[in-house]
Amino acid sequence: MTFAPAKRPPLWLLVIITISGTMAMHMFVPALPYATADLRAPVGQMQMTVSFYIIGLAVGQLFYGPMSDSLGRRPMLIAGLALYTAGGLAAALAPGVYTLVGARLVQAFGGCAGLALGRAIVRDSTHSEDMVRQLALMNLMIMVSPGLSPMVGGVVSTALGWRAIFWLTAALGAATLVITWKLLPETAPPGRSLSIGTLASDYRALLRSRRFVGLALGGGCATTAVYAFIAAAPFIFVTDLHRPVHEVGLYLGLLIFGMSFGNAFTGRMVGKIGVERLMLAGNVLSIVSAAGLLATVLLGRLDVAGTLVWMFLFTLGTGITSPAALTKAISVNPQLTGSAAGLYGFAQMATGAVCTLLVALGDDPARSATTVLLAAALTAFVAFRVALGGKSELVST
Repeated sequence: MTFAPAKRPPLWLLVIITISGTMAMHMFVPALPYATADLRAPVGQMQMTVSFYIIGLAVGQLFYGPMSDSLGRRPMLIAGLALYTAGGLAAALAPGVYTLVGARLVQAFGGCAGLALGRAIVRDSTHSEDMVRQLALMNLMIMVSPGLSPMVGGVVSTALGWRAIFWLTAALGAATLVITWKLLPETAPPGRSLSIGTLASDYRALLRSRRFVGLALGGGCATTAVYAFIAAAPFIFVTDLHRPVHEVGLYLGLLIFGMSFGNAFTGRMVGKIGVERLMLAGNVLSIVSAAGLLATVLLGRLDVAGTLVWMFLFTLGTGITSPAALTKAISVNPQLTGSAAGLYGFAQMATGAVCTLLVALGDDPARSATTVLLAAALTAFVAFRVALGGKSELVST
């Protein structure tokens, strides 16, 4: 029997809940030099505030998902927002770099609740094609955050100091907590009792599913491999193509526009083309564009216009694939929606981290980044084909 919430949660609230975790990461990046000087910390130690935050976002989702399947979405989300707010306050008051790193880790453990549970709530309260449209629209709105957050963080830290960023995120967290308390209905009633055995059983069932593993691996490679290019972008545009630093943000904004356009396209066309065909078509577009950009690099014909065209097409494919793959992955078993959303989110963050690390191993940023993009897109294609080959598979615990 399917549980029906008293009312569908407002999409704008789910967007705010979902972007809170990544927003705090992007907002602080421009303020790193100010915090480094103020706390008199080595650059390497200050960079830990970012790396540990990413680790917290990835690992935390593994717990919120299955815990929400057992205890309900609403209480876990409220707990996460409270932790996010407390972490922001601790970061604002941090006397040293290690305290700041710890506070950031706490903030990330709270913020990742929205990443995992926002998607699960959409799955709880919508069905089939409407779910794809809702996730595509939510992704479209979420894409604004990576573009605006660094700008907001730069303005706030310049005008008010780096600590003001954490006062701001804490205030936003507290406001979101109050709104969530008042407006968010429970979309999944408490289920089985929670235990380590339950967590292990849920993830064991998902990891034994060829269908879920293929969709999670493919979705991670197809959607967050673009982090490889983002990490290399300053070196490609400034060092190789001799463009001023301030233009890099504009170029990366075009990539966000490509993903947003792909999300919008999926939302409009899912009823006509179908989820699986959209997922594969977007992935093929990413493969072709990554291959084209790599060929341009190897032939020594890299320029700004060509790079932007190929990367726009790559991110357009990413935007088409992302909501389709996510929808299929978290729908493998309705009883494990939270666990599937958490594990899928972990796979995305882990894939992005691995792709970024692989780029750092090469001595040519453009060649390394484009090679990683093509390898990831091809891996996604193979993973999707394996997943679709397991169409009749049922995940059970």
